[in-house]
Amino acid sequence: MSRWSTALFAALLIVGPDIAAAQDAPPGPGVFEIHMIPGGATFFTKSDNAPKFVDYALGGAFTWNPNRIFGIEGEVGGNLGLEQSLSQFRGLIDDEKPPNFLNYSGNVVVSAPTGSSFVPYGTGGVGALTMFEREVLGISDTTTFLTGNVGGGAKWYATSGRWGLRGDYRFMMVRDKDDAPTFFGGDGETRYGHRVYAAIILNVVR
Repeated sequence: MSRWSTALFAALLIVGPDIAAAQDAPPGPGVFEIHMIPGGATFFTKSDNAPKFVDYALGGAFTWNPNRIFGIEGEVGGNLGLEQSLSQFRGLIDDEKPPNFLNYSGNVVVSAPTGSSFVPYGTGGVGALTMFEREVLGISDTTTFLTGNVGGGAKWYATSGRWGLRGDYRFMMVRDKDDAPTFFGGDGETRYGHRVYAAIILNVVR
């Protein structure tokens, strides 16, 4: 028994400080995070041939953080058209809903090593935007565009480190496409937009 007791005591001496350090680690990004986006908005700016409009944004993201500074994120989101005035397009009088979109991208996230529960970050990436048909606006088919985004925001983590909140802003660039519907520009016209959202963070692995 004495040999087992000695071995157990030695193991506690080795592992004990690591356990204490993990318990005392300040709240911050986990190794794997899930981001649930219940609400936000995407504002597409007016172009020469296409109107400005706003959509309701929601979705989710999954982030792998190999350390507390760099992260790689995959994001999928939906933009739902809200009824609004589109009178600047084809002389529409009645309010109409713009088309729905599906947005997916891969991003690099760089977080400031603040050592606290408040973590500002910058991010950017590339992806695609799929616009679904909306006959009343002359969109007769589903069209997909290449996109880029750049932006940033801030995350706040609860003391337990298991969950947190996130506020995010992105400047979006939707690459031109000659055969795009007139509503979204057409004639090779690049579209730009601004997206803001709030999210709930779940730290899957600390």
